Amino acid sequence: MFNEKNYAMKKLTVPYFLMTVLLLVAGFALSSCNNDGPDIPLVKLEELPGNYKGRLIVVQGNVKKESVKEFKVKKDTITFAEFPIEEIVKTVVKNPAKVEAALKAMGKVKYDLKYTASVNAQSNVIELAFAPKTMELQIPVDGVNKKTIVDLTTKQKGFYVGMDRSLRFVVTAEKITVDGTLVAPYEVIDYNFPFCIKN
Repeated sequence: MFNEKNYAMKKLTVPYFLMTVLLLVAGFALSSCNNDGPDIPLVKLEELPGNYKGRLIVVQGNVKKESVKEFKVKKDTITFAEFPIEEIVKTVVKNPAKVEAALKAMGKVKYDLKYTASVNAQSNVIELAFAPKTMELQIPVDGVNKKTIVDLTTKQKGFYVGMDRSLRFVVTAEKITVDGTLVAPYEVIDYNFPFCIKN
């Protein structure tokens, strides 16, 4: 004799059983994924120093410019043999025809960015806490040098990432003073280094 109650129970039990099996299989598959692939060694402070090359994205307002930049990392300093100053000079000089002449006359501008580093073993990164100093420039305009002070800041830490051995950080030109007068209005200049690796 057909029993509606038993039939309904079997109908419900089979899908639940299948669902439980599927969940168990998925759980085993996911746990085995953790053991697959190569082991990534933990980062050490000693591997941070070296010569680096990477993307630089300079952003000021709606204007964005990309290039490749090289710099050197020492024990407590990132050294730029040629810091990108074009946007700073454009902010001070205003006249596009005179910007190129000013840049040419100034040549290469060196800048040292001090930092302290610590290993975050849980995230497998080296964290860099920066202590940027102001940059002082003499920008020639119409035969006169304009004393320009650039306040550089870092709003967040930099990171040397253990996964791909890349260095990432951002420096901001927060404000610019020319001959003692603050430039206003002024749009901050961000120097983004999203992915830099050793040469």
